[in-house]
Amino acid sequence: MQNLPAKFIDRINRENPNHEILLNALDSESPISVRLNPTKPKELNHLEFAEKVPWCSTGYYLKSRPKFTLDPLFHAGCYYPQEAGSMFIESVFKSLGLADSPVVLDLCAAPGGKSTLIAGLLNNEGILVSNEVIRSRAYILAENVTKSGYSNCLVSNNDPKDFSVLKGSFDVILIDAPCSGEGMFRKDLKSRAEWSEENANMCSARQKRIVTDVWDSLKENGYIIYSTCTFNPDENENNIDWLLNELDCKIIEIPLFENVVPDSKNYGVYFQPGFTKSEGFYCCVLQKKEKSKLNSKNKLENLSILKSIDKSVYL
Repeated sequence: MQNLPAKFIDRINRENPNHEILLNALDSESPISVRLNPTKPKELNHLEFAEKVPWCSTGYYLKSRPKFTLDPLFHAGCYYPQEAGSMFIESVFKSLGLADSPVVLDLCAAPGGKSTLIAGLLNNEGILVSNEVIRSRAYILAENVTKSGYSNCLVSNNDPKDFSVLKGSFDVILIDAPCSGEGMFRKDLKSRAEWSEENANMCSARQKRIVTDVWDSLKENGYIIYSTCTFNPDENENNIDWLLNELDCKIIEIPLFENVVPDSKNYGVYFQPGFTKSEGFYCCVLQKKEKSKLNSKNKLENLSILKSIDKSVYL
């Protein structure tokens, strides 16, 4: 097994009060979970359900991993294999109290787990735009959205800054931001070898840029659901701290479930192996204030500097 990166271990030992439990859990077996499509047949007796996912009405843990690619019902969109922590988006989305027929953007949507989840919650009301910046991944996204069977979904292949022309268009923007992937260290051992402090720092800058690029397209009083699959505070609550300072927005409380871990600033929550039956996941919600704008010329200059830091693609 690929060892955990030494600098990652050092940081977790310094910053995480539950470091021993988390580090041990990252070398344990990953749970298997799926989310059922509420519009498709429910006869899935070939799947061995173990228990419900507490924060998702259609989420289930499985007793064992089947051969998903050999299952016609998987290809028919009857269910979607999805990491349980990321299903928390359902509870967050439902808690927002949105008006009927909202317009939603899933900005970094491939391969489509969160988009198909939101499509199920909208149930053909409103509009869902599922976007992916990398063309090859956008094809996979389009296939999964099509299999879900909803008629109010559009798939786009755009850079986040392209949406800035759609000023005040979206009630909700989900930004599952590209990150250093620490939350996948148990499930995807290759991610351990690819991790570095330099990459984590680059991800932090990129995440700020993604949010600010798409900010103008969010309606006044609209919501950004921000999530990552990393434990790194610089990509999570520290980034949120920066956004609260740079943009006219505020934190919205989100639902709490047993064993989720509040972040160090009480902005959002972590799902951590060893505590929750999931991989690593972080989530918080920002609400855009009325007549929101960047607050000063200095902040505009700060954003210009930020956007020059990382000229690579988003994912």
